Amino acid sequence: MRRLKQQPAKAASHPTQPGKRRAAASPRRAQSRTTIRRRPTPWWRMALTRYCAGLAAVGLVCGGIGWAWQSGWIAQTSATAVAGVVAASADAGLAVRQVLVEGREETASEDLMAALQVSRGEPILALAPAEIKARLEALPWIRSATVERRLPDILYLKLEEFEPMALWQRSQELVLVSHSGEVIPVPKIAAFGNLPVIVGDGAPAHAPGLFEMLALEPDLGRRVVAAVRVSGRRWNLRLDSGTDIELPETGAAAAWQRLARLDREHGVLARDVMTVDLRLPDRLVVRLSPETAARYRAPANNT
Repeated sequence: MRRLKQQPAKAASHPTQPGKRRAAASPRRAQSRTTIRRRPTPWWRMALTRYCAGLAAVGLVCGGIGWAWQSGWIAQTSATAVAGVVAASADAGLAVRQVLVEGREETASEDLMAALQVSRGEPILALAPAEIKARLEALPWIRSATVERRLPDILYLKLEEFEPMALWQRSQELVLVSHSGEVIPVPKIAAFGNLPVIVGDGAPAHAPGLFEMLALEPDLGRRVVAAVRVSGRRWNLRLDSGTDIELPETGAAAAWQRLARLDREHGVLARDVMTVDLRLPDRLVVRLSPETAARYRAPANNT
């Protein structure tokens, strides 16, 4: 009987348990099926990245603005845009058609227009009121000026001129002085020859107080033709009759009113008086001219 040679048994074609089959799989194949997960980025790194990106963007914007400013591109572009708007506004009716002036007395019209530097039909928005004000106040007679653009087409000027008060004699010349004690730098003063003359260093600064005192007795004040500042402390007055009034250093207003009262009651200034000394508070000293004094002494000499 022929003996058959036994063949080795084959491995089972199907696994008995699923877990054992996965375990028997090759390591490479198992590795290919494993999911690879990236390590998450820390939150502080993401925040730092965003912060740095923001700083870089701000830096680029600021750098661009700085370049535009330094190069003059912004100023040039803005000026061009503004000029275009101003030109268009003139076409729309915002142009100078009339100049209204209030308060002009002594300033010549040609001097005023030369200082304005404004022409009819010029865009009113192109005018600079502050610059016009400065040019007007540089004129000799104008103390202060108000400049307004009254749309659509009126330029309004309100002027405050110096009010002449006296002529100040200094360095052998006469200059005009205002009521506020300021020198009015006008070249021609012949028209103001009727004003009183003040003399002495610092006389204009003290003249406003003097003329306020004279106004207390206007009838007598109108007779004052000159005032001399003595040693920077007090005044001597000259009347139209040639009489000199010596005022005290203190209490000048009271002495002035006392003199006016005595003149009304006794006519002390109607006589041939050369000097009236008011420097003593309790008395009035009168000096007569030599001729008048001789007449008063004559009867006494004949007795």
